[in-house]
Amino acid sequence: MNLMELPALLVLDVQKGFDDPYWGKRNNQEAEGNIAKLLTEWRNRKGHVIYTKHLSLDPASPLHHRNPLGTEFKEVVKPLDGEVVFTKNVNSGFIGTELESYLKKNQIKTVVITGLSTQHCVSTTTRMSANLGFNSFLVSDSIAAFEITDHKGVLHTADSIQEHELAMLQKEFATILTTNDLINQLNQQ
Repeated sequence: MNLMELPALLVLDVQKGFDDPYWGKRNNQEAEGNIAKLLTEWRNRKGHVIYTKHLSLDPASPLHHRNPLGTEFKEVVKPLDGEVVFTKNVNSGFIGTELESYLKKNQIKTVVITGLSTQHCVSTTTRMSANLGFNSFLVSDSIAAFEITDHKGVLHTADSIQEHELAMLQKEFATILTTNDLINQLNQQ
């Protein structure tokens, strides 16, 4: 990774509603801790930290906009005063928000993507980031997936969803790396 300048750190939808059993079993319980490590790095380096908050329009969702507890950020990764938060009600952090214009206005060409959940907002935002021309890095241990049952009634584990999503996003949409790899590369700059 060639980081001539520090990329923006995107923290997607790390909200308390994702702790609800509604979503099923989850993988990578360390995701939030790894995001917290990256937040410390970015804050120490005075980098751009950008959050998205999902406010679902589905009344059954734990992230429904009328569920104040579910829509709150998890304590370990809460935004600080002055950090940018874009609210959205679709999977992409770019749809219905000022994220793209914010990045362009601040001449940010590279983003590092973290957050929840891999198969929803993380994957969709990563794909759009690349399609919009941003150099995108996805931090594999700073994201988490949930199990899903497919259209044939087959259950897919959270780990298999994570692996398949990463395989589909690698090269075409993002460079995949770990939290420690990213921090090590930042420290070599």
